[in-house]
Amino acid sequence: MGRRSRSRRNQMLARSNRVKTLAPLMEEPTAQPYDDEDSAKKYSPWGGLRDWLRNRSVANTGWLMYSNGRSSAGNCPDLKLLLGVLGCPLGPIGVANDPLPHLSIKDVPIETSSAQYIVQQYMAATGCLKFQNSIKSSYMVGRVKMVSTEAEMATKACRNYSLKASETGCFVLWQMMPDMWSVELVLGGSKVHAGSNGKIVWRHTPWLGSHAAKGRPRPLRRALQGLDPRTTAIMFANARCLGEKKIGDEDCFILKVAADPSTLHERSDGPAEIIRHVLFGYFSQKTGLLVYLEDSHLTRIEATGIDVVYWETTIETTINNYRAVDGVMIAHSGRSVVSLFKFGECSMSHTRTRMEETWTIDDVVFNVPGLSMDFFIPPADIIKNGSGGDACNYQSDGKPLSRKLRNGNLQQVPVGR
Repeated sequence: MGRRSRSRRNQMLARSNRVKTLAPLMEEPTAQPYDDEDSAKKYSPWGGLRDWLRNRSVANTGWLMYSNGRSSAGNCPDLKLLLGVLGCPLGPIGVANDPLPHLSIKDVPIETSSAQYIVQQYMAATGCLKFQNSIKSSYMVGRVKMVSTEAEMATKACRNYSLKASETGCFVLWQMMPDMWSVELVLGGSKVHAGSNGKIVWRHTPWLGSHAAKGRPRPLRRALQGLDPRTTAIMFANARCLGEKKIGDEDCFILKVAADPSTLHERSDGPAEIIRHVLFGYFSQKTGLLVYLEDSHLTRIEATGIDVVYWETTIETTINNYRAVDGVMIAHSGRSVVSLFKFGECSMSHTRTRMEETWTIDDVVFNVPGLSMDFFIPPADIIKNGSGGDACNYQSDGKPLSRKLRNGNLQQVPVGR
């Protein structure tokens, strides 16, 4: 047995004593973290959401917690809630191993054939069609600034408006064709890490640990924001063209893609039923590039002890500053606005929370030296739960490893170095 095999086995054994029962990754609000391991083991995502709902039903002011004049992401459940929603959301459908779309007009509805033509123009404008066989992997690093605001909360007396609190951070996105990716986002002292090895999508947060997503693997939404033209083209390959709309000064075509009922059923879990997940792409008629992205995600939650509640998450992203990187057009800045709307049978319980993110790309590298499938292997506790694969992104003592480019080569180093 080689040294690498023994090392991998030791890593799995070292972490096997600390694994806990996993719950599916949810794209809905999550609650306050647990400081002790025993409490974390007893934690249920939907139980935490139930507690959060109960707390919000009696709270009417002062949702932000401050320390030295700054918001505390570690102690503020609302900021953590929105970081979980905006940090690493996924697209509505999977695109794993799907080829780049081809134009077909025979026996195809006009809405679909029009969409295919628009996608062909997009691939030509971005250069992904020309370079589809030469780009095998990519690395992107960028900065983010998030501003969270609670827009309104209905009460019998008035509507309450909170202050704003901003946090700055950074993220790193690694990708290997066709369907492996990993993203690390650090904001306000908290780190969100998510990835896919092509078979499973998982996410790790300090307050929930590692969790696997249900259903077919789906791409990272952040990659669809002008960072991965190939995946974007495949995402909209079977879209429908809804017409035209002006976005700013750009005349755009609107393409729509939605998860089908069977996909939504696979992703539903326990008291949560996913009713809708729709993505709209706005493609410039002048340049052919994607300039605006909007998606809507609706979930119905019916749990013991609380009324039926609906969560509607809407993310609207403006995509700017396309630049050529080795012949491929990559968006280098943008702005996303999240609206999280909770509503139910009682109108007085309605709340709407809003968060904005501005992002900038600092560096893009294609065909990263040293990047291999081993860098996309899920954490050991995901493996232990039976999701498949080997564990390698941790040291033998269980501490996580991070990936960094050093002297033009990719290395795994302990977090913090």
